[in-house]
Amino acid sequence: MPEANLPHVVRRVSAYIDPQASPHDLLNEATEWLQYSRGLTDLLADFVEEADAVDMRKVALSLEAIAAMLHIGVRCTTEAHARMSWELSRKESE
Repeated sequence: MPEANLPHVVRRVSAYIDPQASPHDLLNEATEWLQYSRGLTDLLADFVEEADAVDMRKVALSLEAIAAMLHIGVRCTTEAHARMSWELSRKESE
């Protein structure tokens, strides 16, 4: 049975986070991903509102894309926070 037909399967997303990126750069990237997800959410809401018939598979796929973008945005934010905390603790120990 293909994975797409299993409703209980949770897909994971991964994105490359540059180990040399500054917290500022990571927060900018997070903002970008969160704006993408907001735009897609607005587009999906308009599509569902105006559609006579809704293909639930396409809606589910769109929601998975939104979840993936949110996941990447949150991950970038978390990484930025960790790096800021690390830099602060290094400065305090000096």
